[in-house]
Amino acid sequence: MTEATGEESAGRDPEAVSTFVERFAAQMVEAGMTRMPSRVFAALLASDTGTLTSAQLGEQLRISPAAVSGAVRYLAQVHMVSREREPGSRRERYRVRSDQWYEALTRRDAIIKRWEDALREGVASLGADTPAGRRLSETLDFFEFIERDVAEMMERWRVYRDEKYAR
Repeated sequence: MTEATGEESAGRDPEAVSTFVERFAAQMVEAGMTRMPSRVFAALLASDTGTLTSAQLGEQLRISPAAVSGAVRYLAQVHMVSREREPGSRRERYRVRSDQWYEALTRRDAIIKRWEDALREGVASLGADTPAGRRLSETLDFFEFIERDVAEMMERWRVYRDEKYAR
């Protein structure tokens, strides 16, 4: 990494940062995320400020501006990063916040609710007593079960986070 990213000036070993970024990105790919967004997200997560420009990401990851743009577009769509304008400039900075995981999971709740609505319609359309209707009904029960647990877990997380990080 160069001083443009600020990591060397923070006393970090650029090779160690790069190794973390690539290993963490590989874990995200293993979990189903595409490679370039995983690398960009990991680089943002590993930066002290949680923000980098397209040029900084391209330089650090050795990727093209188009690759950065595509990765950021995907990450913004799934609410894992946000875009910010640099004051007095047309350049954008991309930001990952410390509560990014919480926010991404919370937003998934709306998607799960839409899936539940569609599954209810499917059960009604296909008939609850048909093999397909029973399969859809079990899937609906699974999502409703998960939704309850996630809501409770997120509330426990907020309390824990506030206590641990004095928010």
